[in-house]
Amino acid sequence: MASESNKIISVIIVACGAGDYLASCLDSVLAQLHPADEIIVIVNQPGQTIDDTVRLRHTSVKVLRQKENLFYCQALNIGIGASKGDFVLCLNDDVVLDKRFIKEALRGFAIDERVGLVSGKIVRPGGLTIDSTGLFLNYCRKATERGYGRRDTGQFEKQGYVFGVNGAVAFYRRKMLEDIKENGFYFDPAFRIFYEDVDISWRAARRGWKGYYVPAALAYHVRGGTVRQGRGIDKPYARRYLAAPLHADLIKNRYLTMIRNESLPDFLLHLPGIALYECISWLYILCGNRPAVGEFFLQIRHIRDAFRKRLLRARGREV
Repeated sequence: MASESNKIISVIIVACGAGDYLASCLDSVLAQLHPADEIIVIVNQPGQTIDDTVRLRHTSVKVLRQKENLFYCQALNIGIGASKGDFVLCLNDDVVLDKRFIKEALRGFAIDERVGLVSGKIVRPGGLTIDSTGLFLNYCRKATERGYGRRDTGQFEKQGYVFGVNGAVAFYRRKMLEDIKENGFYFDPAFRIFYEDVDISWRAARRGWKGYYVPAALAYHVRGGTVRQGRGIDKPYARRYLAAPLHADLIKNRYLTMIRNESLPDFLLHLPGIALYECISWLYILCGNRPAVGEFFLQIRHIRDAFRKRLLRARGREV
């Protein structure tokens, strides 16, 4: 643990302006028993005025204002690129950390030098309902949050290895981020938002990095606070509350993640589950959110690009 406790810790918060969350998030970061060495806030919405409030209340925070909405992935790329930490904690602004979060999460990195991603126990406000205790892939190749929506009865108090970490509270080792960097980006900007945490976890696994879960690292997350309509916050079946462009991102990014990371044998093995999920998913879209179909086809170029890059990579060429 000593080898990790003296390393530089950077915290990056993407402020989406979809609620009055940022002040509470910052307060929790500044109250950490193991303090962060730098805190960077990415103001990701044109016209937001929160940066002045942040500077008055938190003079140590570095604010990077963007001229346009770059969405979550590119905002994180900018924040990580501007940071200097050996470990980088990426947060949604609708997250509040327990004061022991960083201290406990660092224990996960100390387990093994190949641990590149650490997840704490993420619960909903109030602490009664689990939001995530680690990220996994199911038979349909859909991202699954372990414990999602279940009452917390202490059933996930054992630490251990996980496939990946939820993007709302994602702690990364800098060496891993640099190792999996592609085309100058840590996160693929084509994703914009959704599935970026699955993609980076999968890319890390392909490079031999591991994810680890530390239940003593506790965080509170308002599920959907940054992207859903008010009535959809902390509700199940998230896609019901997404605007059409975001719903299209959800569809597209699932495909991008598989194209970028899935091996052909594993794809064929999981094909029945994938096909079943796609039938149900598209039936729901056609019946419940038809505008998302048009939005999806506006972004289909990203799928073509992903296939092209995979083909080049298979030929041993740079992409």
